Amino acid sequence: MTFTLPPYKQPDFTQPPLTDAPLARFVPVESAGVAPQNFHATSIYPEYFQLERGMWVMPEKSRMDCVVVRDGDTLHVVEPRRLAPGDLVCVGRREDGEDGIFVQTEPFGAVDGGAEKFAFRTRMTRESSFSIDYDELYSLLQYERDNGFILWVLGPAVVFDHDSREALARLVRQGYVQGLLAGNALATHDMEAAIHTTALGQGLYSKRSAPLGHYHHLDTLNEVRRAGSMPAAIESGLVRNGVMHAIHEKNIPYVLAGSIRDDGPMPEVMADCYAAQDAMRALVQQATTVIAMATQLHSIAVGNMTPSYTVTTHGVRPVFFYSVDMSEFVINKLANRGSLSARSILTNVQDFLVTTERGLRDWCREGPPPPPEE
Repeated sequence: MTFTLPPYKQPDFTQPPLTDAPLARFVPVESAGVAPQNFHATSIYPEYFQLERGMWVMPEKSRMDCVVVRDGDTLHVVEPRRLAPGDLVCVGRREDGEDGIFVQTEPFGAVDGGAEKFAFRTRMTRESSFSIDYDELYSLLQYERDNGFILWVLGPAVVFDHDSREALARLVRQGYVQGLLAGNALATHDMEAAIHTTALGQGLYSKRSAPLGHYHHLDTLNEVRRAGSMPAAIESGLVRNGVMHAIHEKNIPYVLAGSIRDDGPMPEVMADCYAAQDAMRALVQQATTVIAMATQLHSIAVGNMTPSYTVTTHGVRPVFFYSVDMSEFVINKLANRGSLSARSILTNVQDFLVTTERGLRDWCREGPPPPPEE
């Protein structure tokens, strides 16, 4: 199974009803941070706006639930909180061309599926088989490592196990992690593991509680803050292994977003939630594949700011989004984004990481396996 990007199919604006569509309307903002009445809210899909007769323009960098601001012949997708008086905001809520707005819901072809109205196991559950999903993921990651930008969204559970922590660090060093979004807990417990070989006071391998183990993550935070930064803690030899060690070693960009729950936090954690959102979006805009796992709120937040497409030097291509979790709620929340690019795998994330890292090693060594006969 060799990965090939699906081709982008641009809408045909020379055919009705789009030939008869009016120009898109733009209304100036009157109050900072307040969009005009009847503003158009963006989706995850490519969207086109007719600025002049026959001139349909698509914003290159989009995200869901924002507004479209016109600057000459260029369109920008902007969070409403950023609006300034005088900004020209698109208004109109019909998305089939009637308001000069066309939302393209199948830019890369229809989602695969049978024609039968009734079938068993049409939704992902704990009973689903994911063999083909793993093979598709290996093929995709091989391609993206050299041709895209792989962004991981991670919760602390990925470093609570010895094998999964090692597997994730190897994935970083092998080039399969090109950006990281997480919270304070991931970095804290990863560095706790490096210093104390525990996570939340339990042995990474044995899962036995260490004496006074509940102090370990607090002591870790204190020691890293005393060092002044995570890079300083690594350079001093305080932290000698782990995910964040590999991230800094490979100079991978990351954002640690703060929350009300944080202890410490680590010096690099961004306490301003909107500054963190801006930094996260900057990485999301580079992403061509997103893998979100073991962090419900972070996964949903990143899912909401990730479009189903991106524009590269080679044209429009899909953004692939994988959600990996044991919770069907999280999986369904993201899978229901309605995107061709959404994939879900219901499993223990520690097992997922170990399986994925091992599978990629086999893939590189032996090549893709032939498809089974059915």
